[in-house]
Amino acid sequence: MFCPRVINIFASDDWARFRGPNGNGISSSTNLPVEFGPDKNVVWKTSLPPGHSSPVLTRSRIFLTAFENEKLYVIGLDRKTGKLLWKNEVPRTQKDILLKPNNPASPSPVTDGNNVFAFFQGFGLISYTSEGKERWRMPVNEPLQILFGFGASPMLVDDLVILPWDQDTTSYLLAVDKNSGKLKWKVERPGVISGYSTPAIYQGANGKKQLLIAESFQLSSYDPTNGERLWFVQGLACEMKSVPSLVGDQLFINGWGMPENQPGKQVYLPAFEEALSKNDADKDGGISLNEMPSEKLKNETYFGFFDTDKSGKLNQKEYNNARAMMSAENGLLSITLGGKGDMSASAIKWKYQKPVPQVPSTLLYQGALFMVNDSGILISFDPATGNVIKQGRLKGAIDKYFASPVGADGKVYLISQDGTVSVVKASGDWEVLAVNSLGDEVFATPAISDGMIYVRTQSTLYCFAKSN
Repeated sequence: MFCPRVINIFASDDWARFRGPNGNGISSSTNLPVEFGPDKNVVWKTSLPPGHSSPVLTRSRIFLTAFENEKLYVIGLDRKTGKLLWKNEVPRTQKDILLKPNNPASPSPVTDGNNVFAFFQGFGLISYTSEGKERWRMPVNEPLQILFGFGASPMLVDDLVILPWDQDTTSYLLAVDKNSGKLKWKVERPGVISGYSTPAIYQGANGKKQLLIAESFQLSSYDPTNGERLWFVQGLACEMKSVPSLVGDQLFINGWGMPENQPGKQVYLPAFEEALSKNDADKDGGISLNEMPSEKLKNETYFGFFDTDKSGKLNQKEYNNARAMMSAENGLLSITLGGKGDMSASAIKWKYQKPVPQVPSTLLYQGALFMVNDSGILISFDPATGNVIKQGRLKGAIDKYFASPVGADGKVYLISQDGTVSVVKASGDWEVLAVNSLGDEVFATPAISDGMIYVRTQSTLYCFAKSN
């Protein structure tokens, strides 16, 4: 029986940030529907412009972001009726560098219950009241260089808006005063070359809050008051997109970079100096495509990932990043939290190194850890040991998954890209209760609160509940 020490620092069930309280994807709501769709168990539905961001809730409002006709928007709706209350355009001051299927409105907003805070790669941070009045803005004056485009969502810690600014050049972690929009602190994070993961909060035995961020190659803990890095654990994948599942002093995180990042398939590159000595045929001090030490990496696609400044050759930093990326390991890890400095040698409790999802997070709910792969393969684990309890394909679900699973009322809700919603019983020996079709693509993770499920498709925001 998995019984970790639990500290409840999120007493509210309000779904105020991406994936709800602390990003864990769990609601205490009951009496939720099993069967629903565009014409079944619908409380209301509202047409919306496209966007990949997930809905966040206050007691009376729903906030989302959107992208339509090359314009960025923050949107406020009435939670009870779904009525569109306001739709504010945000200046698109920079052209986004995005690879499909990412979207300029991918990061989800966050709310303190009264105000909303949103981030766009093409603009920066902006805050509005619940009535849509702008409070402040903090434009970003430098272009982001990140392969797939930005994915992490801002979060709140007390009176600070926290945002991991991860990219292929210089990565930062920054904190902004939620009331004034003024920068409180900003710290560089050397060695972090890409990141798409939204942080979580950990409160250790001393009662102090820590920021937990799944970065490229490592999990790091930061002091939210000043940005000091407290401890870290290496061994994560090169691209981290999921949010940690966290309970007590134990964390679960999955990451997938490249197919070659499986144990035994990794591509090892020599140190930069050795590569220059043996492979730099034109003696220009860099490594071009045809000079790559590995034949497998003499590939324009791979080289394009590594050549972040698009100079046609890898400098020392780019080469070292390529070396680290190709030697990383994909997988699902269980990590014991806490400590000081490098905790890599002792913190990893178990690893699962078969294929794991690229984007969706795991869900730790009712004593089991759930993970869904592309093609609808659902796996439940014993969180104490990492042993697989049950693995099987969800009926009718054969598409990719971008939405993360969420849990409530003894059920797990999983939505594929094509809008197939699988509802399963939340137990290690799970069983499918229903399969519903929304008839539209879904990239956003659902929100759950007060017996209602809020699901965003590419064209519509739905509120579902059991019919009386």
